[in-house]
Parts: sequence; structure tokens; C-alpha cells
Amino acid sequence: MDTKNRTLATELILLGFTKDQRTNIVLFVVFLLIYLVSINANCLILCLVLTNAHLHIPMYFFLCILSFMDLCIISSVMPKLLVDFISGQGIISLAACTIQFYIILLMGGTECLLLTLMAYDRYAAICRPLHYPVLMSWRNCYQLTAFVWIVSFIIFILPSFGSSVRLCYPNLINHFMCEVLAVIQLACEDIRSSEVVILITCFLALFVPFLLVIVSYICILYSVLKIKSAGRAKAFSTCTSHVTVVVLFFGTAIVMYFGPSTKYSTNYGKYLSLFSNIICPTLNPLIYCLNNNDVKMAQRKIFSKF
Repeated sequence: MDTKNRTLATELILLGFTKDQRTNIVLFVVFLLIYLVSINANCLILCLVLTNAHLHIPMYFFLCILSFMDLCIISSVMPKLLVDFISGQGIISLAACTIQFYIILLMGGTECLLLTLMAYDRYAAICRPLHYPVLMSWRNCYQLTAFVWIVSFIIFILPSFGSSVRLCYPNLINHFMCEVLAVIQLACEDIRSSEVVILITCFLALFVPFLLVIVSYICILYSVLKIKSAGRAKAFSTCTSHVTVVVLFFGTAIVMYFGPSTKYSTNYGKYLSLFSNIICPTLNPLIYCLNNNDVKMAQRKIFSKF
């Protein structure tokens, strides 16, 4: 494709969900409520873990990091989306789009690896309880967490530094945020090589961690079935919240990134991104608050003071 005579885009226009102002006002109220619930629920998780000594164990340490990531993901999307609902305009500068893109890329990629690390923590606690204090010592937890952040940066951020993509007019994106598969549709040059890089990255970041999570839970299931029925329910209860979060996160991401990129010109990718970047960060803390007995006890303890 000849790009010499094409004008490079300096800003992007996000088409959002609708141009009807009345509908946008309703959506503004709905999404504002979702955002407030997400902020409060994730902050509640952070406060509960930090202020309750009996929650100072590796499982809840990782849960704190998950809540922090969810806060970053949803906060990188929602303020701009709420402004667009009111203004009716979806104009975003390339700089703002790039910042949003990198935040979601880094946090989403790190969350993939963190969920795998949380599965390993449950495996160590249930399958190797005698070795658990050594395997998941605080020193190892800190090192594993640092490893997750570093690997995520290497896999997701570094490759994008060496492959800049020029965007051309028309600069319209049928989306409400700067999602990578939607943005590259505006590339001036052929995007097939970029799609291959995205596919390889997604395989490393999604399928490999997901397979590790499955292997961990197969081992956990095998060990739990050998436990007497009295302790079996307790062992399962520590895993149900994490399994639910894993299914929601990985299921949505795999469907989103392993489908044809041409679907991103339709509403298909838009609503998958809505679920992945807004609904999941809101549901994750609620799932842990409702399904985890330790978290519920900590809630009752802190609310009883008021």
C-alpha cells in the first residue's frame, strides 16, 4: 500500500457506543455506578488485607496486587469514557492513546502471570503443605512478584518499542478505548507482521499461563480427592474464588485475541473489551468478598467498629 500520499493521524476519534445524547446520559449514570463500585470494592480489599494481621499471608498478598492492577486497568479507561458520554465526542490524542494502551498492556499481561502465580500458591498450600512455608516464604513471594512484573514488561512493552506503527486517516475507531487490535486497523502500512507478533505474544501470555493453571488445579483436585470429606470442603473453598476469576479473565482474553482481527471493525471486540477491562475488574473483588470466608470475617470485623 502506498502511504506517501496519505495524511498521518495526529488524533483518534473513538465512536463509542452510540451518538444519541439521551442514551449517553443513561450510560454515563450506569458506568459511573460501575466505576464507583469497582473503586470501592478494590480499595476495600486493599484495606482489609493491610489492616488485618491474619490476612498477612501470600494468598492475600497476591490478592492485593490483583486489586491494584484492576484499579489501574479500569481507571485508565473509565474517566475518558465518562467524559465522552457527556461531551458526545470521542477525540483522544495519540499521546493519551499511547499511555492508555501501555497501561492496559502492562497490567493485563502482568495479571495473566499473577493469576498463574496465585494458582501455584494454592498448589503449594494444598499439595505440598509441609514445604509451603519454604516454597512461599516472604522472600520468595517478593522475588516471584518482581519476576512477574519484569517478564511482563519484557514480553509486552519492549517489543512495541521497536515496532512503531504510523496511523493514517480516516482516524475513526469503532471502539470506546485504545485497544491494540482496533488501533492497528488504522495503520498506514501492511499490518500482517504486527498481527503475527500479537498472536505470538498472546500465545506466550495467555495459553502458556492458562495451561500452567490447569495443570496446577489438576494436581490440586487429585490431592483434595484423597482428603477426608471433612477437610475437602475447606480445601475447595480456598480455590473457588480464584478459579472463577481465572475463567472470566482467561476466557474473555482468549476469545478476544485469538479471533480474526477483522472482527474488531464490528461491535464484537468492543463488547469483549467492555467485559475484560470494566466488568472483570469490578467483579474480581466482589467474587473474593462473597466467596472467601476469611475476607467476609475481616469485613464484619472492620464494619463492627462503625
